[in-house]
Amino acid sequence: MTHASPLSLFSLAGKHALVTGASRGLGQAIARGLAGAGAEVTVTARSLAALEETLALIGRAGGTARGLVLDQRDTAGISRALGPGRFDILVNNAGVEEICPSAEVREELWDKIIDTNLKGAFFTTQAVARGMLARRQGAIINLCSLTSYVGVPTATPYGSSKSGLLGMTRALAAEWAGQGLRVNAIAPGYFRTEMTEVFYQDEAWARNMEAKIPQGRFGQGEDLTGAVIFLASDASGYITGQCLGIDGGYLAAI
Repeated sequence: MTHASPLSLFSLAGKHALVTGASRGLGQAIARGLAGAGAEVTVTARSLAALEETLALIGRAGGTARGLVLDQRDTAGISRALGPGRFDILVNNAGVEEICPSAEVREELWDKIIDTNLKGAFFTTQAVARGMLARRQGAIINLCSLTSYVGVPTATPYGSSKSGLLGMTRALAAEWAGQGLRVNAIAPGYFRTEMTEVFYQDEAWARNMEAKIPQGRFGQGEDLTGAVIFLASDASGYITGQCLGIDGGYLAAI
């Protein structure tokens, strides 16, 4: 009996991955990492123009990628855009965040965050999973958050969406494990991105938060790519229903 090289287990050659919300930040880093591991990558945003940088970066590195217009709040549009497309890997990264005192949260803000981060992720997963289930193979990775585990003041809608996403990860993993699909998640800690930049503008907050991270620094997009490649590849073939914290030790220390 021959055994594959351990490193070959991490190869994504011949795989087709879909990464939502990949025009910038963590989604862009994840898409670049998957392409670097050999996957053909489809990246989404609400406009093709927003994806130009991501596509160019992947192309210059020798990878293969295409852009797809997708609005996570438009469930009918999700169905039309994804149709019968074949994907081996799905990364549900698209998300929005907005802080607001809970007593002042309006229904529009609640719907914007929940519909994008949770409802949109579910219906994107449903659309992609139909093809995966027919082939009895596929890897789905959801972007959870520290707020999937801990309460953060003024982030109730966001925390609710990410807690729901963790529950969705576990439920789908249990339902689809016997049909060849694996559903896992990662929970990034404090990463400085365009979406979260508003927090880091408060220098006192940033210094205080950085001091709470055992590794002594905020995360960078590249800190996620190894974990995503692992969860997307055959190297994690017996892992499903798990959420891997990528937080510099933050959760372990609180």
